[in-house]
Amino acid sequence: MVRKSMQFVIALAIVTLPVLCRAQAQPLAVGNYIESARAEMQADRTKLVGAGMNLSDKDGATFWPIYRSYQYERSTLDDHRAAVIKEYAVKYSTLNDADAKAMAERMLDCESDLATLKKKYFKKFNAALPALTVAKFFQLEHRIDLLMDMKVESSLPPLFTAPEANTETGPPVDTQTN
Repeated sequence: MVRKSMQFVIALAIVTLPVLCRAQAQPLAVGNYIESARAEMQADRTKLVGAGMNLSDKDGATFWPIYRSYQYERSTLDDHRAAVIKEYAVKYSTLNDADAKAMAERMLDCESDLATLKKKYFKKFNAALPALTVAKFFQLEHRIDLLMDMKVESSLPPLFTAPEANTETGPPVDTQTN
């Protein structure tokens, strides 16, 4: 079990490192980078799931059709999320309160929609497969999502820029005691 986990971690690192190194070596436009990262992860996601799940032939015959349906529905949600991220990257330097609020609401909607989709497929997977297999899949899916988020987030501009006047002193300190 430990050996298979180590093999999976190594495979994940092999898949992830080239994309991260390319992102640092030659900065792409954010939109291009997001699309490039998404395409690479989508291509590798199925391989990672296959390696990480290590399904028997019987469970695989049940799992893969449900998984393909899940991925198809999820790709639409991921498209919406990518659109918000691209919009943020484009408008970052001129972002106003109304745009920031609208984007935040859209991102929250994306997260909510993804949670709803995962719950829907959690039920479908559980109806067809052992609970341990389903839990393992969703844990693996979460880890892949974290890697994808890390790639995308590292390419975005910062959320804020520290005011020049405060760069020497750092953040304000609360002097009141409780």
